Amino acid sequence: MDCIFGLPLYELTTPANVMDSAVVENILHSANAVLPIKECTFIGDKGYDTKAVYNLVKDVYGGEAVIPLNKRRTKDPKKLSVGNPICGTGLAMHKDGKTTDHGRTRQKFCCPFRQSKTGVCPCNHKNWNNGKKNRGYTKYQTLPTDYRLSIDREFFCFKRIYALRSKCKRYNSRFKTTGQERLWVRSGSNAANLNTRAHIPALAVALAAVFSGSHSYRSPKQLRRSA
Repeated sequence: MDCIFGLPLYELTTPANVMDSAVVENILHSANAVLPIKECTFIGDKGYDTKAVYNLVKDVYGGEAVIPLNKRRTKDPKKLSVGNPICGTGLAMHKDGKTTDHGRTRQKFCCPFRQSKTGVCPCNHKNWNNGKKNRGYTKYQTLPTDYRLSIDREFFCFKRIYALRSKCKRYNSRFKTTGQERLWVRSGSNAANLNTRAHIPALAVALAAVFSGSHSYRSPKQLRRSA
C-alpha cells in the first residue's frame, strides 16, 4: 500500500498459517513490475522484523526499512549507561574480547573477579568453582553489524515515518466494511477473488476523483459531495 495516498498497490491472499515476512519477496517483486519501487521506504509492523526483509529492501531495491523490533523471545538484561551488563549481585561486568560465529559478532563480558585467586563469588555462580583459570559468570551481546540492528528506532525521523502506517489501518477499516472480515466461501481461490472485487471499488473511486479533479479519492461519500 502507498502510505501517502492510502491506496493498495498489490494484493496477495494467503492462508492464516503463512507468515507475513515469508511473502514479502513475492509481493515486492510483483509490485515493482507494475510500479517501480526502487529507493522507496518500506514500512511494516513487527511481523516483518526479519533479517531477510531488511536485506531484501536494502540490497535489491536500494530502499530503507522502517520496522520496529520484535522483542518476543528476547531478554532485557540490566545494563550500565555505557552498555556493560550487570551480574546477579549488581557488579559491572568487564569486556573480554569478541567472537564471530554464524555470521554475527558478539562482545563477551566476564566476571570482574574471574582471575581472582582468593575470595568468594557473591552470587555463588556455578562456574566459579569449576577449576579453570578464568572463572565466574559470562555474558554475550550481539553487536549491531547488520542493517537490522543498526537502525536507530528512537530517532524522531524513524517515528515520524512509521506514523504513516496509520494510512494502512484506515484502509483496512474501509476494507472490512465490504464484508471481507468474515468470508462466506471456503476455497482459497474464491477468497482471493472476493478480496480482488473488494479492492476494485476503492480504486475506482480514486480514479473517478482524479478525472473529476477532486481530492476525495479515498471516500465515496466525500466524492459524491464534491461532485
